[in-house]
Amino acid sequence: MNVNADFFLRVAVHAADAPWVPSPMPGVDRRMLDRIGGEVARATTVVRYAPHSRFSAHVHTGGEEYLVLDGVFQDEHGDFPIGTYVRNPPGSRHTPRADNGATILVKLWQFDPSDRTQVVIPSTDRQPTATDCDGVEQIALYEDSHERVRIELWQPDTKVQLAGHQGMEVFVVAGGFTEAGEEFGPNDWLRLPAGHVSNALAGKDGARLWIKSGHLAQTPKAPRP
Repeated sequence: MNVNADFFLRVAVHAADAPWVPSPMPGVDRRMLDRIGGEVARATTVVRYAPHSRFSAHVHTGGEEYLVLDGVFQDEHGDFPIGTYVRNPPGSRHTPRADNGATILVKLWQFDPSDRTQVVIPSTDRQPTATDCDGVEQIALYEDSHERVRIELWQPDTKVQLAGHQGMEVFVVAGGFTEAGEEFGPNDWLRLPAGHVSNALAGKDGARLWIKSGHLAQTPKAPRP
């Protein structure tokens, strides 16, 4: 299966236009943002767990990265409330569930194979720091030689240039912005290819954004099952 698999193109997915697709597990639905592969896939997905739903125990051969958007996501390692950012490196294992329901933004098979760094950050508890752009603050989540992940907080009506990166993904957690004449609101997603230069304008309520950049310099491939 290929979904938004041409990484040389600008891609936008609006939550209102993207259907929920049932997963193999009852009560777990997915909104596919991009995907290369079948059930074993290099994928970026919004996953919605109904109350008392769960996935079977499994190993993340290619690693898993997620942000909790709503509710409390759980596994045998703990409870992860809204705003928690987690990186489960290649080789990690868990049995995910949501006793009272949860929604997460999750990325699979997008790790350096040698990465063994476990990350758990409650981003809503962190104080943002200033950036070089007036009206923009950030909460650093993860950075290495080929990617940078953060929460950015844009003040209302702030102009932001999206440039100088090796590809970028922007997911709207709250608020919204306009880019290339297109409006983005909560749970909307924008992917910009390497070399793309664009300008964005925060909405009247500002924006809280999950942003990952620097990771699309090479064309992604489907994982080997």
